[in-house]
Amino acid sequence: MFEYCADPSQLEGFRWLSCYLTTGKHMSLYWSVVTVLTLLAITAPVALAFGFAGASAARSSFFPLRWFGKAYIALVRGVPDIAFFLFFVIALDQAIEFLRHKVLCPDWEEPIRQGNDFVVCQAAKMPLSSAPQWVHESYGFGIAVVTFAIVFGAFAANVLFGAMRAVPRAQLETAEAYGMSQRQTFWRVLVPQMWVFALPGLSNLWMVLIKATPLLFLLGVEDIVYWARELGGSKTPRFTDYPHGDWRMWYFLGLLVFYLLFTRFSEVVLDRIMARLTHGQATTGGEAQRKAA
Repeated sequence: MFEYCADPSQLEGFRWLSCYLTTGKHMSLYWSVVTVLTLLAITAPVALAFGFAGASAARSSFFPLRWFGKAYIALVRGVPDIAFFLFFVIALDQAIEFLRHKVLCPDWEEPIRQGNDFVVCQAAKMPLSSAPQWVHESYGFGIAVVTFAIVFGAFAANVLFGAMRAVPRAQLETAEAYGMSQRQTFWRVLVPQMWVFALPGLSNLWMVLIKATPLLFLLGVEDIVYWARELGGSKTPRFTDYPHGDWRMWYFLGLLVFYLLFTRFSEVVLDRIMARLTHGQATTGGEAQRKAA
């Protein structure tokens, strides 16, 4: 490849384009696609776990736990995503550095808050300035996962809370009449039946999560939108071996196709999951399957 693309000024047509699309920055663009898919693969189950915990807390008979669950749902859902991302990332990062500062630098005498500056000892920095690049990238990615999980976990909690309430009360009363405990009723009757009511809302939430991945740049992660804007901007021979005009429209068109294909694939998978969950259920979907059979 290096010999094939040795002198970009002498390349033409398809050969020029093939060399251009395999530059180091374009490789970063392709890796950013993997980063986005990895984020979704990790964030979705973590957010669902947050949501299930929040919904379970919101319907708890223990008042402090019920208050905490409902407060979590209302607070996070009531704050714009961008504002929450900008605030939470800074707050979480400073909280980690503050705790490390107290442990690693007990003899520090200067105030941590100095006007608008947050100053901790060098050993408490996260990550350390001497750490390799992959540590910085992993730290930013981890912060992104936690932030996305908390935000979308609140929406998932609201969906699951409504799904739990949608399960017919008669089902729970029958389980209690057969001598099941509250724990057994919850896990053996309520949870298995709530998914059919929750899936439509969760599928919408999954689509929103896909569309929210461009917010990664707010968390310091170089995502596909960042690289599309970086690579699509006008380039002159002074700064690159592959000069070109403003190609951002083509790069963002590629992102449009990527997201449309990904969401279409998600719709097909979710439809199959819905068909499986409604099979034999006393729901509209289950009734439609019985008539079709």
